[in-house]
Amino acid sequence: MSRKLKNNLTKKHIIASAILLALAFGFGAWFAWGRGDHGAQVDQGAEGGQGNQGVEMKAVRDPLSGVVASSDVLLPSLPRVYAAMIDNSVDAWPVSGVEKAFLVIEAPVEASIPRLEAFFSAGFSVEKIGPIRSARPYFVDWANEFDALYAHVGGSNAALDLILSTGTFDLNEFYNGSSFWRSSDRSAPHNAYTSTDLLAVAVSRAEERGRASEPLYGTWTFKDGASQDDDIVSESGVSVRFNSSLYAVDWTFDPATDTYLRSQGGKKAISAEGVRFSANNVAVMVTDIEVLDAVGRRSVRTVGEGKAWVLQDGRTIEATWKKPSVSERLVFYDQAGDMISMNAGNTWIEVVPDEGDVEVGQR
Repeated sequence: MSRKLKNNLTKKHIIASAILLALAFGFGAWFAWGRGDHGAQVDQGAEGGQGNQGVEMKAVRDPLSGVVASSDVLLPSLPRVYAAMIDNSVDAWPVSGVEKAFLVIEAPVEASIPRLEAFFSAGFSVEKIGPIRSARPYFVDWANEFDALYAHVGGSNAALDLILSTGTFDLNEFYNGSSFWRSSDRSAPHNAYTSTDLLAVAVSRAEERGRASEPLYGTWTFKDGASQDDDIVSESGVSVRFNSSLYAVDWTFDPATDTYLRSQGGKKAISAEGVRFSANNVAVMVTDIEVLDAVGRRSVRTVGEGKAWVLQDGRTIEATWKKPSVSERLVFYDQAGDMISMNAGNTWIEVVPDEGDVEVGQR
């Protein structure tokens, strides 16, 4: 392992350990939340009130989604994260399971066709996730900031080399066929799927072999959506251009639910399970993206900072994205330099090479 990587990992573990100590009283509910409906509020009870058994119940937030729950149980570690590489080409539509992810990052691959990286919290059941596709280096970087189990089917040479050099917690279908299945109703390569149950088994096997360390990662700050005093702007949203109009993404604000509804290619984006994709937060980040070869493989800068927008509660916040090192979390800051608190629930992040690919305003 290089000296630079060792230093980054050391810095990461110091930061994450401090976060664990600081938030120890807030992590007890993640497991109970993981069995409920994603994004739904769990009964909080009264802060400092008494539960049914006469035990003091404290309101806590899930460290990944920020959803509030009540618990008197403290767990010793952060929840395991699964990162799944999702095919988002037209031949893969509709995709499965993505609507249950607490975080989705969308970025271009070859021909500027967008691909999704969907992040799931362990303990939260998702029966079908996919179609699973191949790895790219920038998606490896985003998976590693969670110490996530990274599920994919092969990958570019650069991505596979990066997985080896960084010690990524890797789950490649080529060597772990039992953790995936191939659907008979679609043709390859758009027919590989997995589930959280299969991913949990893969983690257990890795733990038995001593190849699964405890996850350590930073956490965002969260809030509970718009307050009654907030100025809600009806129909505020954002459009993001990928490749062609077929892949153009529109996020439209729905004041009734305080969420953003997703469309792609001018049509409502709906999962294979019939659920309209929505988000409690939408972020768009501009970064350096370079085409590397005739195949169209891309280099995407994941570390450093750049222009961004964060949409929540019908408002658009001009922002800056920052990721100081590969091992640290991607975070968004407002123009005053303060970290932006995300709405509890789920977040989609759109990654583009140019501000001209983004249109913010009325949708």
